[in-house]
Amino acid sequence: MEISIRKGTEADIAQALTLVKELAAYEKAPQEVEVTPEEMTAWGFGPDKQFDFFVAEVNGVIVGLALYYFKYSTWKGKCLFLEDIIVTESQRGKGLGKLLFDRVVQVSKETRVRRMEWQVLDWNTPAIEFYKKYAAGLDGEWINCKLTNHQLEKL
Repeated sequence: MEISIRKGTEADIAQALTLVKELAAYEKAPQEVEVTPEEMTAWGFGPDKQFDFFVAEVNGVIVGLALYYFKYSTWKGKCLFLEDIIVTESQRGKGLGKLLFDRVVQVSKETRVRRMEWQVLDWNTPAIEFYKKYAAGLDGEWINCKLTNHQLEKL
């Protein structure tokens, strides 16, 4: 089995979105994926670039994704936010998630961010156990807040 982790390219967008949809189904929210391949391409590679990503390949086939972006904290300064780390179901448990996560940790170190952040659903025990291996702080104090596009349009 030949495994590689590499920076994502425009040509990877369609497969990246397939993995995003697989994650949404796993998280019991498949209807929530609204982004299109064209939007992902524009926001990942256009003049209004919003994110970067790595892909995991097994024998030349993309089976994993780690998508991240930079944000700013008034307390800490520049931070990296890991939006999603996804490994297709048939390839889980083979160390690909660790390879992807480690690559994002490497970017965090290289770019000298003051904090790397991500979220995990409270019922996702395999992911929680994975992050505990890194001695990650799992903060139950903060409540996530959001306004959807529909809600924003009403305001």
